[in-house]
Amino acid sequence: MEQHEQLQAEIDQLKTQITGDIFADMDLRDQIHNLEMKLNGVRPMDSHIECVGCGS
Repeated sequence: MEQHEQLQAEIDQLKTQITGDIFADMDLRDQIHNLEMKLNGVRPMDSHIECVGCGS
């Protein structure tokens, strides 16, 4: 499986674990956010480190 498909599968799997409780889901949503950033090749502007200081 290519990296894009692997990341998407991991995101989909994590989304199945979301409970709807914002506090319980915080870590899951953070993991999903980080994987989606990798998937989309996005990181905060002027940052050489992914997602440090983006507030998520």
